[in-house]
Amino acid sequence: MTSARTRERLVARLREQGITDNEVLERIRSVPRHALPIGHGQTISQPYIVARMTQSLLEAGKPRKVLEVGTGCGYQSAVLAPLVATLYSVERIAALQVKAHAQAKVVAML
Repeated sequence: MTSARTRERLVARLREQGITDNEVLERIRSVPRHALPIGHGQTISQPYIVARMTQSLLEAGKPRKVLEVGTGCGYQSAVLAPLVATLYSVERIAALQVKAHAQAKVVAML
């Protein structure tokens, strides 16, 4: 996802798939997924999954605290962090934890 046009197509596709929360769509549009390599035998969640999980979490209102288990590359964290009051994230692979912390403004990496 390197170009603005590609990101707009992604957002349009997510809308077609039922993602309706404009804040979630804006975060997906603005977080550079291509800049978050993962490695270490881990995979990155598809944008639809990240958008759906985030939208589901926000449906009852913005939670004050969120615990994310399995930070990975930090893509979900980067999408979610500005939408909640406090985000805590846990990652067992130290190298991924360091990369993710640099990418997302997470209060604490546990």
